[in-house]
Amino acid sequence: MGKPLLVVESPTKVRTIRRYLGDRFAVAATMGHVKDLPTTKLGVDVAQGFAPQYVKIKGREKVLAAIVKAARAADAVYLAPDPDREGEAIAYHVAEELRDVGVPVHRVLFHEITRQGIEKGLAEPRAIDRPKFESQQARRILDRLVGYELSPVLWKKVQRGLSAGRVQSVAVRLIVERERAIRAFVPQEYWHVFAALAPAERPEAGSFRAQLTRIDGEPAKIGSAEEATRVREELERSAFRAAKLEEKTRSRRAPPPYITSRLQQDASARFHFSARRTMQTAQQLYEGVEIGNGGPTGLITYMRTDSTRVSESAVAACRAFVGRAFGAAALPARPNVFASRAGAQDAHEAIRPTDVELTPEKVSRHLTPDQAKLYGLIWRRFVASQMKPAVYAIQAVEVEARPESSGGRTFRLRATSSRLAEPGWLAVYGEEAETGDGSRPGDGDEGPRNGDGNGAASKGTPNGDDPDAGCVAAALPALRPDEPLRLVPPGVSGEQKFTQPPARFTEGSLVREMEERGIGRPSTYASIVSTILQRRYVRKVEQKLQPTELGELVTDRLVQHFPRILDPQFTARMEEDLDRVEGQKVDWHALLGEFYEPFHADVQRAMREMVDVRSEKVETGEKCERCGAPLLRRWGRAGWFLACSAFPNCTFSKDLPGADGTPAAPLPDVSGVTCPTCGKPMTVRRGRFGAFLACTGYPACKTTRPLPTGVKCPRPSCGGDIVERRTRNGKTYWECSKRVRVRAPAKDAEAAAAAGKGAQRAKAAAKAAPAKAAPAKAQPAEGCDFVTWRKPVPRACPRCGAPYLVEARVRGGVAVVCDDRECGYREVPAAAGEASGAAPAEE
Repeated sequence: MGKPLLVVESPTKVRTIRRYLGDRFAVAATMGHVKDLPTTKLGVDVAQGFAPQYVKIKGREKVLAAIVKAARAADAVYLAPDPDREGEAIAYHVAEELRDVGVPVHRVLFHEITRQGIEKGLAEPRAIDRPKFESQQARRILDRLVGYELSPVLWKKVQRGLSAGRVQSVAVRLIVERERAIRAFVPQEYWHVFAALAPAERPEAGSFRAQLTRIDGEPAKIGSAEEATRVREELERSAFRAAKLEEKTRSRRAPPPYITSRLQQDASARFHFSARRTMQTAQQLYEGVEIGNGGPTGLITYMRTDSTRVSESAVAACRAFVGRAFGAAALPARPNVFASRAGAQDAHEAIRPTDVELTPEKVSRHLTPDQAKLYGLIWRRFVASQMKPAVYAIQAVEVEARPESSGGRTFRLRATSSRLAEPGWLAVYGEEAETGDGSRPGDGDEGPRNGDGNGAASKGTPNGDDPDAGCVAAALPALRPDEPLRLVPPGVSGEQKFTQPPARFTEGSLVREMEERGIGRPSTYASIVSTILQRRYVRKVEQKLQPTELGELVTDRLVQHFPRILDPQFTARMEEDLDRVEGQKVDWHALLGEFYEPFHADVQRAMREMVDVRSEKVETGEKCERCGAPLLRRWGRAGWFLACSAFPNCTFSKDLPGADGTPAAPLPDVSGVTCPTCGKPMTVRRGRFGAFLACTGYPACKTTRPLPTGVKCPRPSCGGDIVERRTRNGKTYWECSKRVRVRAPAKDAEAAAAAGKGAQRAKAAAKAAPAKAAPAKAQPAEGCDFVTWRKPVPRACPRCGAPYLVEARVRGGVAVVCDDRECGYREVPAAAGEASGAAPAEE
C-alpha cells in the first residue's frame, strides 16, 4: 500500500499543507461540496421520512473519481474538510464514495493551517460526527422544503423568478420593518441649554462650559424655543456655585477576540466591507498566503465561530508578546477570560492570529490591501484582549443655580473632563476604538473575567451611561467646593435638537441584529446578506440597506399568509432545534415532520387565497395625460407604476412616487431621438435595471437603447455618446456607445467542445460573463475602448477645459471633479445621498 491520503476542501489548503507534510501524505481537494440535492426537482421524499436524494454536483464527478482512485493506492484516508457542519457533510459524502474501497477512513479537524495545527489534527483522528452531519442535513432539507414550496407561490402571485427562504425572508422583514419605522418617525424638538462659567473671584483660573441637566430636581426636558428662552432668562438672573466636585477613575475593559459576527460588523464599519467580502478575505488568511518564508502560511484560526475561547498556549504566547512589546505594566495579573454568549457552539476558538509574533508590520507587504486590513484588525483585537483595562481620570463638577429673588426655580448644571491616564489595551488598539455596532469595545456583556471569575473592570465608557453626564471638556479649571461662579461670554446659550429616526441597517448591524435574535449562524450570515441583495429585495444606499418595492411587496404577502415562517422568534427556535439535533436531543425526522405539516397546509391555502398582484388594478383618481382615461395603479417588473386604463389603445404610463413619499426621479428629455429601426420617436422607460430608451412603436417595434448622458466620448476622432450600462450584478458604469466588448474564450467552453458535448453548449459557455466581472475586464476589439465607473457630468472643466466632469464618492457625499487627476479641479460635495454615481467599492 502507498502513503496515506489527506482530503481537504480547497486547493489553496493543498499547497499550504504540502509545505508542512512534505511527501508523508498525498493531498487532494474536494473543491467544496461534492454531493447535494438535485437542482431540477425537490429531491426530498416526504412520504419516506424526508429521505434526501443526493446527486453528485455537476463538475465534481471527476474530482470524486480522482479521490477514489487515490484512495485505492493509499493505506488510509484522512478527511479534513472545514471543522463545521458543512465540512462534516462533505466528509460524510466523500466517505460514502469510499465505502467499497476497503481502506480505513478517519475524520480529522484542522483549526489552524499551521504545522502545529495540522500535526495536532492528524494525531487525533476520530469517526465522522453523524449527529453533526444530520444537523446539517436537516437544515438543508428544511431550507429546500421552504424554498421549493414558497417560491412557486411567489411565481404565481407576484412575478416569475422570485425566491423565498427560511432565513433570508426573515432578514428582509427586519429591513422592511426598520424602513417603515423610519418613515413613520415624527421628529420631536428638544433643546440643550449651556452656561459659560468661571470662578467669580478667580477669573484667571479659567472658564468652562456646563450643560443644564435638572430643573427642580427633575431631568431637564425642554421641548420648545419658548421654554428654552424662559430657562435662559432665569439662568441669567441666577447665582451660581460649584455645588459638588468629583475626581475618580473609570476603566474601559479590553474587548474579547473576534467571533464571526463581530468581525463582519467591524469590517463593515471600518472598511465598508460586505459580509461576503470579509469572509472571503478571512478564508484566504486561514488557508494560507505567501509571506516570504518559503511557502503559504495560515495566518489566522478558523473564521466561522461564535466562541470567544482561546487555547492556553495562544494566551501564553500573547502575554509573552505583550510583556516584551508594551512592558509588564500592560499585563493583568491573570489572563483575561471571556464569556461566550448563551447558546454559543464553542466548537472552535475565537478568531486569532496563528502566530502573534507575525505582526501586521511584518506581513502586510506580502498581503493584498484587503488581507492586510483584515489581518491587522484581527491581530490588534487579539493582542488587546490580553492587556490591562484602559483607565481614564474623570473630573466632574455639578453647578447649582438658584434665583437671586424668591419664587424662581433651582437648576443643576454639569460639566466633566476625561483624560487617558493609563492606555492599557488602547496602546495597541487605538484610543478611538469603535466597534461595528457603534459602541465601544467592552461596553457590553463580553468583558473579561480574571481567572478567578471576578470582574476585572467596571462597565461603561469614560463618560459613563449617566443621563446627567453634561458637557465633556478636555480639562476643567481648578475649582473649590461651594465656590461662587459667574457667567462669562458667551453666557447662557441654547442649542436646538431633534430626535432622530432609527438608523438603516448596514451589513454589519444587520448581522448583529440577526445574531442577537438567534437568526442564522456564523457560517450563514454572509450568504444571507448576499442573497437578499442579489435577489433585489434590498439595495445599498450609501452603505445602508434599504428595501426595494419588490422586497416590501413580497414581505407583506409572506407575512400575511405565512406568519409563522416570517416570525423571527420561530426562526430562532428552529435554529435552536437544529443545534439540539447535533446534540442528539432531537430526532431530525421528528423535527421536519412537526414543521412540514402546518407549513404545507399554509402553502396550499396561499395558492388559493393570495391575491395575484399583477391582476390588481387600483383606481387612483388621476386622469391620463394623453387620452383622459382613468389611471390605474399597477405592478410591473420595475415596481409600482401608473398606467392608462385604455391600454392597449393608449400606452401612457408614468412612475409612482417612491415608497417613502419622495417624488419619482425626473426622466431626462430625449425629444428628437428617433428609433433606428422604424423611425418613430423614442421615449424613456424604467425597467428592473434602470432607465432606458424604448421605441414608442412597442409592441410592434421592440427596439431599445441605453440612456445617453449628454456627454460625448473623449477619445479623439470617436464621436460616440457616453451611455449608462449595468453589470449582471447591478453595478452601474458608463461607456462609449461605440465600445465593442469581446471576452477571451472560456476554458469551460474549450473543454466542452473537446469533450464533444456540442457546439451550442460550448458557444454559450464562451459567451457567459462572470457575475462579478467589471466592465474594465472587457477586452476592446474594433471600436472605442472608453469605459469608467464614475458618472460623467455634461459640463466642461473650468480649469483645464476637459469636455466633461465626473461624480466621485468622497468623505461627506459626492463631489464633482475633473476626470484628469493631474488637473485636480473639484467642486464642493453634495449632501450625502443627493447624487448617484460611482460604483461601490465592495461586491
